[in-house]
Amino acid sequence: MSERIFITGIGTGVGKTLTAACITEALEADYWKPVQTGLMEGTDTDTVVSLLSNNVSVCHPEAWRLQAPASPHLAARLENTSIDTNRILELSGQYQPANRPLVMEGAGGLMVPVNETVFTLDLILALKARVVVVAQNYLGSINHALLTARMLQHTGVPVIGWVFSGAEHSNEEDIIRWSGYPKIGHIPLTEQVDKAFVKQQAQLLTTPLHTLLA
Repeated sequence: MSERIFITGIGTGVGKTLTAACITEALEADYWKPVQTGLMEGTDTDTVVSLLSNNVSVCHPEAWRLQAPASPHLAARLENTSIDTNRILELSGQYQPANRPLVMEGAGGLMVPVNETVFTLDLILALKARVVVVAQNYLGSINHALLTARMLQHTGVPVIGWVFSGAEHSNEEDIIRWSGYPKIGHIPLTEQVDKAFVKQQAQLLTTPLHTLLA
């Protein structure tokens, strides 16, 4: 199963990296975050590496590592550089395993600018990836979730489904019904995010992922 799975969120800080780790573990996929900003806070790649248990997954190095905790285009601008999305496309071909998925993690949501002309949604289309949308319950999250779904529907991006994270969502079923996208799973709050937790959640996600990817 050679797939490109792009992890996006309805906003920032909704649980994309933990979700990416769980899906990478569930599918024994490779992981790649093309652009990392906010290096002072550590990297998402390092976090995923620390959470995986299997001996198959490879976590590939970022194409851009930028200091400022900002959108990729702004973080690059502050360092007098620019992100070349053609390089991201080139590397995605090099990193794609022959018989396993490549899980890619974006920054923030769909309309985060990658550079001065390309948004994350444009990059997903160019990568020909299928999307997992991560949602978290907060005031305004229904609006953000359905705006995300509407953009994906409008552009025809193939969507695998929703992963809900954090506290239980009273609005999960509404979001599923209104968007028409299925639920892959729910990653709950925990006091200890470690390999054991990720492995447990990965086991719960494995069957629905394989079903939806078939």
